[in-house]
Amino acid sequence: MEKAVTIGTFDGVHRGHRLVLDTLKREASLRGLQPVAITFDRHPLELVAPERAPGNLTTTARKAELIRLEGVEPLILPFTEQLREMRAYEWLDYIHRKYDVALLVAGYDNTFGSDGIDMSIADYKAMGDAIGIEVISAPEEEGVSSSAVRKAVKSGDIVKAKSLLGHLPEIEGRVIAGYHVGHEIGFPTANLQVSQRTLIPATGVYAALAYVEDAATGIPAMVNIGLRPTFEGTGMESSHLTIEAHIIGTDDDLYGKNIRLEFADRIRDEKKFSSVEELKVQLGKDREETLRTIND
Repeated sequence: MEKAVTIGTFDGVHRGHRLVLDTLKREASLRGLQPVAITFDRHPLELVAPERAPGNLTTTARKAELIRLEGVEPLILPFTEQLREMRAYEWLDYIHRKYDVALLVAGYDNTFGSDGIDMSIADYKAMGDAIGIEVISAPEEEGVSSSAVRKAVKSGDIVKAKSLLGHLPEIEGRVIAGYHVGHEIGFPTANLQVSQRTLIPATGVYAALAYVEDAATGIPAMVNIGLRPTFEGTGMESSHLTIEAHIIGTDDDLYGKNIRLEFADRIRDEKKFSSVEELKVQLGKDREETLRTIND
């Protein structure tokens, strides 16, 4: 079956991306084509200029899942040196022959091809006409971009990030052994190890939903991102940023399991308390605030 495609990194699959995907679905339906989103296994800058590559809002697998939830089939290609070097005409010709592409829906700021940075939609349309691909442009969701989402997440502004994304910002990782401090003070936590490419929210305490493995339902979780300053000098402080999730109402053994945390709101800054007892009192308040936030 011939395909209608759009092309992009789709990191976060935010409201702007979904507007492009909606346009793709509509135009594909009118022409009897299969809607497909071509994306990549990494951000192109990870190959082109690793020092400038942004942190990822979603894993590749989660990005594919979110695209599929929009009713579009993802096609994930390895972003290789060979692909990077393709010129725009070569790229269009390649997807036309390789994937039977008949229609390309371009986002408002979409560029592709090693020589495509200065090209306009008119240039792409002319090349498409020569190859046999109809090229049309999708409307813009003004002010919405992956860069804007990253800025909001990095500053801990979860409310703004949710507004831009149209869904909760998230991180995903595997549970590893920690210091067991939480368990000793009555707030057991899952210590999350995430990819170095993951964009982590600002330090602080967050209300979140925790999805363990492939669970369809999230469990309320109080998440601390930081360095455990209350335990400074005790041997239980952290020399690196930690992500610790107190999953409320469960004491399951989670070691080695994958957890996705979807952030609902930021509760407070990370703080150094004068004693463990003072910390415990605050954690009790944080847990209550987490449940209020999740249940609102």
